[in-house]
Amino acid sequence: MDLNPDVHKRTARGVNVLLQDCSEPWPVEEGSLDVVFTSNFLEHLPNKPAVRTVLSHAYKSLKPGGRIIAMGPNIKYVPGAYWNFFDHYVELTELSLAEALKSCGFDIEEMVGRFLPYTMSDGRQYPAWMLRLYLATPAAWSIFGKQFLVVAQKPA
Repeated sequence: MDLNPDVHKRTARGVNVLLQDCSEPWPVEEGSLDVVFTSNFLEHLPNKPAVRTVLSHAYKSLKPGGRIIAMGPNIKYVPGAYWNFFDHYVELTELSLAEALKSCGFDIEEMVGRFLPYTMSDGRQYPAWMLRLYLATPAAWSIFGKQFLVVAQKPA
């Protein structure tokens, strides 16, 4: 789900993308999705009630056993730099997001406080092998990771 009309140019074949505001009711059948993925999105919502609304829509839309995978800037590790982006409103950590997910009915499967570096939007293009190497080296995450990863499941 995205508001960017060019999102279809960046998605793989077979991925169904919905162009809409995700805080509105989702136009999918309840219990029909396998996975909901969000990256660097929740912090752009206007407030925590909006985050809960989006997570609730995800919960309703997921099949039993379906997962939500969420990544975003961890305010614990980027407190000052976080505010360099004018459209950041909601401060989250892996713990606060896990709490919100649990309050919506999810079971937490995995929480990583330090996962990816904070930003890769500086225009540099990194080769895919560097990303694969980074992901295969969790020791590097504790040095460079400033974004969280949280994986939660809708109970079966």
